[in-house]
Amino acid sequence: MSILESQRYALEDLDRLEKAIADRFLDPPRTHRDRISQEHEIASFLDRIQNQSKFLLERFEDAAGERAREIENLHGGEASQFDEFYKQLKSIKDFHRRYPNEPVENLEENYRKKRRTDDDSPDLDPIDTMFTGEEALGKYFDLIALHERYLNLRGVTHVPYVQYLDIFDKFEQISRVAKDDEYFKYLTDLSGYLEGFLKRTQPLSDPEGVIAKIEVDFKEEWENKLKENGSGTNNGTSGPTADGYYCDACEKMFEKQTVYDAHLSGKKHKKNVEMKEKAASNGTSSHAADLKAQAIAIREYEIKKLVEIMEQVRGETRVNVERKSALTLRERQLEMEALERGELEGDEQDGEGDQEDDGKIYNPLKLPIGWDGKPIPFWLWKLHGLGVEYPCEICGNFVYMGRKAYDKHFMEARHVHGLRCLGIQNSALFREITSIQDALVLWDKIKKERRAQESMREQAVEVEDDEGNVMSEKVYNDLKKQGLL
Repeated sequence: MSILESQRYALEDLDRLEKAIADRFLDPPRTHRDRISQEHEIASFLDRIQNQSKFLLERFEDAAGERAREIENLHGGEASQFDEFYKQLKSIKDFHRRYPNEPVENLEENYRKKRRTDDDSPDLDPIDTMFTGEEALGKYFDLIALHERYLNLRGVTHVPYVQYLDIFDKFEQISRVAKDDEYFKYLTDLSGYLEGFLKRTQPLSDPEGVIAKIEVDFKEEWENKLKENGSGTNNGTSGPTADGYYCDACEKMFEKQTVYDAHLSGKKHKKNVEMKEKAASNGTSSHAADLKAQAIAIREYEIKKLVEIMEQVRGETRVNVERKSALTLRERQLEMEALERGELEGDEQDGEGDQEDDGKIYNPLKLPIGWDGKPIPFWLWKLHGLGVEYPCEICGNFVYMGRKAYDKHFMEARHVHGLRCLGIQNSALFREITSIQDALVLWDKIKKERRAQESMREQAVEVEDDEGNVMSEKVYNDLKKQGLL
């Protein structure tokens, strides 16, 4: 392909890319998945625009002079013009003769917006492989693995995952002694995760520029801090701190001042002070400590700034974790299946629009209908346990949804009528019994106990006949009926 033809192709590609981006913005996304997919698609178009623009700039600069020579050949005499024309025509014919079935690239088809249908396989969607199940297509953080690593750091007390979401960007509570190599690796992975999450969820916000600005701001603050200290080092000095009393020579933290003062007079402390002073005179130890402190500080600074940008995501993550802690394993599986099918992605505005268009109620989870004719909220459905089924065999295998309706039905007409059909009169004694067999067994036991109690009561009363013989009332009545007394 000639230089002029490649430039024409690149300019046409730029026009189609601009039109494709405009078409995306004119068609607002309906769901969270559509928004993420659209932003990544636009970001890829912008990257291609930059590459094509860079290619055109290099061709217009024409450092090697090839473009100028090609234009000069076109502006030559009449004979040279036709020679160049037939030369290019011959090369085109030879190409199509060698590759007769070569398909023609359709730029318009390449940038046409693809609609997702039910026939599309979810494995083909890159958005599904971009996020973990806990992230729910970029709605929430997935810091479970980092939380486990946080609990294994030195000097860190055990905190639940919900509390960790509030404190993972607060590093003041970690003592300087605990900020070792393992702590630096943890910060590096946490910072890398937040950077990757920002790129995946906000590709159009120029995440690379945001991260670069954070690094520039940190360098300015770090240099200002060094100037305020009046020296080129940023090592912590010995003395009282917010965590206790810190010894810089021994790199140890003490809770009480008395223990700290006693430590200063020890031989090991004095030896460490001499070694530190000797290393400081050489400049090697001081420089290494500066680099270590700066590396840890920049990671902490990046994490804090990134969390400030995504503070809303952290809040929604905490709410989601608290909500999921109240769900059973089966309910979590149903929720994940509904999320994969896209049934939990539509917002309220989209649901209302669907109801107005076709008159149908958007109710993918089959929630009960409230007093306003709309499905009740999912949290209310979960609060009352309306998703749990309670069948009752006595009521004709009728199924009651929720514990409240189940407890209430034992005194209702349906259940009382079912007991009477079994010959059972006292229904209050048969609460929590729904099986016919269990009810009959219990009723036989109650009747036997009643007969035994009546027999014991009759035998407990003693009477005396005319001759002074003592006997039970039952025996006395039987003998008297027979005329023996």
